[in-house]
Amino acid sequence: MTRVAVLLGGMSSESEVSRRSGAQVIAALETAGFEVSRVDVTEDLGALLQALTPRPDVVFNALHGPFGEDGTIQGVLDYMGIPYTHSGVRASALAMDKAAAKAVFAAAGLPVAPHRIIDIAELADHDPLPPPYVVKPVNEGSSVGVSIVKAGDNNRTEIVANWHYGPAMVEQYIPGRELTVGVLEDQALAVTEILPAEKFYDYHAKYAAGGSRHVVPAEIPDEVAKQAMDIALAAHRALGCRGASRADLRYDDETGRLVLLEVNTQPGLTPTSLLPEQAAYTGMDFPALCTWMVERAACRV
Repeated sequence: MTRVAVLLGGMSSESEVSRRSGAQVIAALETAGFEVSRVDVTEDLGALLQALTPRPDVVFNALHGPFGEDGTIQGVLDYMGIPYTHSGVRASALAMDKAAAKAVFAAAGLPVAPHRIIDIAELADHDPLPPPYVVKPVNEGSSVGVSIVKAGDNNRTEIVANWHYGPAMVEQYIPGRELTVGVLEDQALAVTEILPAEKFYDYHAKYAAGGSRHVVPAEIPDEVAKQAMDIALAAHRALGCRGASRADLRYDDETGRLVLLEVNTQPGLTPTSLLPEQAAYTGMDFPALCTWMVERAACRV
């Protein structure tokens, strides 16, 4: 029987989401017939190494955010020689750094929005870009710390006062519809439109019950859906991702503009998460999805 250790928790602002993902994964893998152990990851690296001794056959990485999806834990597992799910060190580090990822996407000819990287103090003095624009941390996920500044808004000072994320990316706001595409290795699954209950698809909308409504497949023209899926697959390949990823895009249906925002190498696996919904739409239930990930676990690649 394959022994799988599920890593969850971690040290990032997304630790609670990770615990929810991990709990779902553990239940699914047990249903699928694996021997599963739960490993709650903390700042104690020695405890983690001890929890992975004797070595499991596979680590299922259900961590989110810094240390979990930025190449750090991937490097530890590579060093130990333990196969793990999702992307390796390089792809994880690139995808987590929004500026580096956008440079890769632009080099691959993929559509991205204009942006600047700033010290957050600059935002208190003036608009770094013509509004409307989005302010987001360079190295966070799950829309943590994301704000929108529109013409006439007076929220710049508040954003600066509450900022604790390091450098900021200021990016042109793309009007229109929020789309996302899950990718499993060499196959784009579907296009989902996300309809947040409130202002935009922030942390609450992603994870709270009723925070958003997902329409899969998205009710968009077939050629736009194909383009979105092609972009997601090309972004997955450009970063060198492995296993599952999910690309977030904006579609301005008035102009036809489709823009790639980012790629998530550790898509959420909670009850409200998008990748499991898309997998189910294609006929793959949650235990089968988790099994697929375990079967493609690798290290040092």
